[in-house]
Amino acid sequence: MPHNVTHKWIAPCLVLLAGIFHSGNSSSADAPEKALQDAIRMQENSNQAAARSQQTINQLSEQTNELYNEYRYVLNQTQSLKIYNGNLEQLIESQTQELNSYQTQFGRLDDTQRDIVPLMIKMVDTLEEFIQLDQPFLLGERQSRVAELKILLSRSDVATSEKYRRIMEAYQVEMEYGRTIEAYRDILESNGEKRTVDFLRMGRVALFYQSLDEKETGMWDKSSQKWTALSSDYRLAVSKGLGIARKQAAPDLLIVPVTAPEQAK
Repeated sequence: MPHNVTHKWIAPCLVLLAGIFHSGNSSSADAPEKALQDAIRMQENSNQAAARSQQTINQLSEQTNELYNEYRYVLNQTQSLKIYNGNLEQLIESQTQELNSYQTQFGRLDDTQRDIVPLMIKMVDTLEEFIQLDQPFLLGERQSRVAELKILLSRSDVATSEKYRRIMEAYQVEMEYGRTIEAYRDILESNGEKRTVDFLRMGRVALFYQSLDEKETGMWDKSSQKWTALSSDYRLAVSKGLGIARKQAAPDLLIVPVTAPEQAK
């Protein structure tokens, strides 16, 4: 197309555009600016709504994470509780079996107590009879021990095991008398008279006495069940034996009379 023709088309277009922009009243001229401002406000409102939506999304996401973490925690706790409950069931079953065993043992214990109480009574009676037939050394102490055992057997606040222990302890003391030598001072009752003398116990083999002035020496005669005076030949031996028993002299051989043992029937 020729160059001048182009200018001919451009000029009418410019005139037409100028007519368009200059035609009408003044409010029509402000319409594009108002439309632009409305568009800007709409964009701002849209941005604000998008920001609010994003904030809501963030809050929901945070809550979702919290709920998920709580769910994981509850799930772990549930697994732990299942394991713990399973262990408890085993413990309860074991304790139930143990309780049943204890109940069975308690039932047997009742039977044992019914059997052992008469036995303990018989043991105390036998001990009392034995002391009466034995040599009369430390009679007050030994008879008091038996009396205490009888009182102990009648007490309901003392366990059967404790009663049995005390009885066995008394038997142990009596056994020790047969393996030891002892000197003590006590009252001698003979021929209706009471006087203080020194006693020498040599196990259960012999029991001697000697007056405090050492002028009289005697021994317990098992066959006649009474005190018998000895000759002065035994005064030094008994006096020496008293010193040995009191650990005032070294152990030594003593020549003293001894009652011959009885033959077993």
